[in-house]
Amino acid sequence: MIVLALLGTLFFAFVKNNETYQYTVLKKYEDFEVRKYEAAIFTSVELDSGNYKSVSSKGFNVLAGYIFGGNEKNEKIAMTTPVTMDLQDTMTMRFLVPSKYAKEELPKPNDERIEFEEMPERVVAAIRFSGYADDEKIEKHRKKLEEALKEADLSHTGGFTFMGYNAPYDPINRRNEVMVELIDYEK
Repeated sequence: MIVLALLGTLFFAFVKNNETYQYTVLKKYEDFEVRKYEAAIFTSVELDSGNYKSVSSKGFNVLAGYIFGGNEKNEKIAMTTPVTMDLQDTMTMRFLVPSKYAKEELPKPNDERIEFEEMPERVVAAIRFSGYADDEKIEKHRKKLEEALKEADLSHTGGFTFMGYNAPYDPINRRNEVMVELIDYEK
């Protein structure tokens, strides 16, 4: 498993042109953006409850195993960004599936914990922060986003998600975000 994590971080670091989750910015606020994300497919694994620090490596290893050939076809699947993790009691980590795949074309995972999720088009609010992510920074920005949405009178689902875009040892230009889906957003 450690080998998979190392391969994943090397792959993440050297492939700077990873496909990313596509969105359009609908409106910029002082502290956050409102975005419309395209429909997409994700690989996902549900993790034990805990915090970012205690479960992120475990989830990454499971999903990296799949994309590095841990599937019925031994097929390697390109790394994408961001890696996402729900910030709920039960955490779910997700990797975006490259857009060239339809759900039915994806090879069956060797690990039965991996599922495929079709995410519909949706409107979210996202707040960005830099540096290395940890539980304290993620929670600080989750609260900041929640307060900014209240001030802007925007309703949300309450299901916050962390999004990380960099390999763990990539020291510069680190991009992290916390997002939440908005309810009945009107431009």
